[in-house]
Amino acid sequence: MPFLPVRPLRPGSRVGVVAPAGPFDRPSFEKGLALIASRYTPVVAPDIGASHRYLAGDDTRRLAELQAALALDAVFCARGGYGSQRLLPSLRPEVMPQRPLVGFSDITALHALWQVAGWRSLHGPVLTQLGSQPAAVVDRLFSMLESSAPPAALTGTGGVGQGTAEGPLLGGNLSVFTRLIGTPFMPPLDGAILLVEDVGERPYRLDRMFMHLQLSGAFDRIAGFALGDFTGCDEKNADYGPLDVLVELIAATKKPAVLGLAIGHGAVNVPVPLGARVRIDPGAATLTFLEGLV
Repeated sequence: MPFLPVRPLRPGSRVGVVAPAGPFDRPSFEKGLALIASRYTPVVAPDIGASHRYLAGDDTRRLAELQAALALDAVFCARGGYGSQRLLPSLRPEVMPQRPLVGFSDITALHALWQVAGWRSLHGPVLTQLGSQPAAVVDRLFSMLESSAPPAALTGTGGVGQGTAEGPLLGGNLSVFTRLIGTPFMPPLDGAILLVEDVGERPYRLDRMFMHLQLSGAFDRIAGFALGDFTGCDEKNADYGPLDVLVELIAATKKPAVLGLAIGHGAVNVPVPLGARVRIDPGAATLTFLEGLV
């Protein structure tokens, strides 16, 4: 299915800043917020710094904050962690206003909701990460939010398989995405290029999550894979790493893949438009964007 572009921003647009998942580090949040404020007019709830166990306040607080942000021009997420999935049953995509969503990691659950609604969204740095990103990443993020031109292609470290594949880019964090299997919040995967990344998951856990996707039939529907960073996923004292496991699993699917894209929890998290059509070329290790976000 085609995913619709979202409304573009312009300098000065009023944007909502939300914490739909875990509590965050205030200094890194303020650095990211300052970057957003240099371009747009951020609206931040006074209780955004709330904390309830491992959540940024209880579900009622986080849901109300997100719903209020949807009345503005875009939604920027403060941090991932855990908690976005808890809000999904209270959100109705058929009546939600169409707005750009920016974030990654646990925000994958909200990205999936956007794609269930038939919209594109921006997989990119949360505010606590944005302040540590290179200027080129920040510039790319602003450009994607304001221009309909497809962003520049990305080059990874290698590829698996032969030929090229095209389709809408879907997915995000592997751990979060697999938790949507069997729910109404799993986006339609037919013909998709599946983007996956993760942090702190040992290779056998990555294997288990890939097998869960395979057993669900997901790999029968997708056209290929785009692998981002798998940060801190090494097995101590092992003679294999996470990519050794993932490449073996991908090769068994007979689907093409591009590996080692700078997307996710690594030092650089390049923004990419979920729901936009892309082309992967394993031979050249490239991910080319055929559409933009807006």
